[in-house]
Amino acid sequence: MTRHGKNCTAGAVYTYHEKKKDTAASGYGTQNIRLSRDAVKDFDCCCLSLQPCHDPVVTPDGYLYEREAILEYILHQKKEIARQMKARREEQKELQRAAAKDQVRGFLEKEAAIVSRPLNPFTPKTSPGNGLDDTQPGPSAGTTGKDKDKDRALPSFWIPSLTPEAKATKLEKPSRTVTCPMSGKPLRMSDLTPVRFTLLDSSVDRVGLITRSERYVCAVTRDSLSNATPCAVLRPSGAVVTLECVEKLIRKDMVDPVNGEKLTDRDIIVLQRGGTGFAGSGVKLQAEKSRPVMQA
Repeated sequence: MTRHGKNCTAGAVYTYHEKKKDTAASGYGTQNIRLSRDAVKDFDCCCLSLQPCHDPVVTPDGYLYEREAILEYILHQKKEIARQMKARREEQKELQRAAAKDQVRGFLEKEAAIVSRPLNPFTPKTSPGNGLDDTQPGPSAGTTGKDKDKDRALPSFWIPSLTPEAKATKLEKPSRTVTCPMSGKPLRMSDLTPVRFTLLDSSVDRVGLITRSERYVCAVTRDSLSNATPCAVLRPSGAVVTLECVEKLIRKDMVDPVNGEKLTDRDIIVLQRGGTGFAGSGVKLQAEKSRPVMQA
């Protein structure tokens, strides 16, 4: 086996490092890049704005949102559903009008094919007193209204939706259900639960909290909360506690330690947290970039 020097280009072995280097330089193939911790959302940040929440709410699936952001999203989705429903109603009306026109056109064509009296082929086209001239074209000459409609309906070869091969797009019936932007499950405003984080230092303002890596603690054990710490929200009080506290303390009596209300399994919402620098924690920390591939 040949020796690999720093600038060796005559080796008979094509190493993995050289292959990766050539792949990156050629611009072909698929590249996999592991994301750093800076590319992962913090556990206390909104899933839409990606900023620390000022008035956080959580869905039953554990996704955290800023109240203003999620309400604006729900309103936008409802407006989009209303727009799609209106477009579908207009399309149905247009189809009904087109069907009525086709029915009338078919009826007129059948009526025009019926001859009420025999035609005399020796009848002259003009008469001295009717004011018509032999040089003027008759009704069959020139362009009729039907030909004009045909010319107007000719397809376009430079617009993809009007080419001869293009099929008419039919609007599907839109769903009236508002879905969560993260989980895709149905979401209602009544499903949102207010979240109350316990500050590590209550004297620090909101701007100072952003610059800190550790901002909140468990409402019961006062343990620091981070992406590496599994957390849960208690629905009656909205307090955020660690899952360790839930398993060791709260599940024994199933009582909210903040306000003393009874708890059920549905009242314990596990927060969806981002990954860390070492483990994904349910989040894929690998980005793939697909580029053109040489075909044989």
